[in-house]
Amino acid sequence: MTKSKTVNESEPVVIKKYANRRLYNTETSSYITLDLLSQMTREGREFVVVDAKTGEDITHNVLTQIIMEEEQRGKNMLPVNFLRQLIAMYGDSMQSMVPQYLEASMDAFRKNQQQFQEAMKGAFGGGPLAEIAKRNLQMFEAAASAFGGGIPGVTPPPPAAPASEEAKDDEIAILKAQLAALNAKIDKLS
Repeated sequence: MTKSKTVNESEPVVIKKYANRRLYNTETSSYITLDLLSQMTREGREFVVVDAKTGEDITHNVLTQIIMEEEQRGKNMLPVNFLRQLIAMYGDSMQSMVPQYLEASMDAFRKNQQQFQEAMKGAFGGGPLAEIAKRNLQMFEAAASAFGGGIPGVTPPPPAAPASEEAKDDEIAILKAQLAALNAKIDKLS
């Protein structure tokens, strides 16, 4: 995996996992939860998890456990078809290439996400298309939030006040049509 350093370029935090399944943060000298490890991951904080008894690095297993818990909470990001394809790759002659491919794909996704966020910030800076960009982002956010998520890291601008009730009704009708189109696409995928 590609390792990103934290802001202060510190060494990874060592987390010890005991036989009773408790996790001990050696940096803060306190017991922590998987939720805190998940938060540390989102913040870009590096850590390694070691078995307290054997010293074996079990970071991979713990990260997989975090993903499983997130998926069980209904925050499904891994489509069933993807999971089936991934399972089918175990034991395949191409298995050794899959981790590098997935990592490169995720890196590319992150870069695209950052470029999108920067483009949106630039679009809201002013100019004749700024208002159109704001409205488009608001409609996109509304559609995305209807499916339980938004764009991570992008805070949408406050909604613009419609000129009239008729304009507001038109906006709602557009959003409903877009939502229906998205639902139709999802139904086709299911």
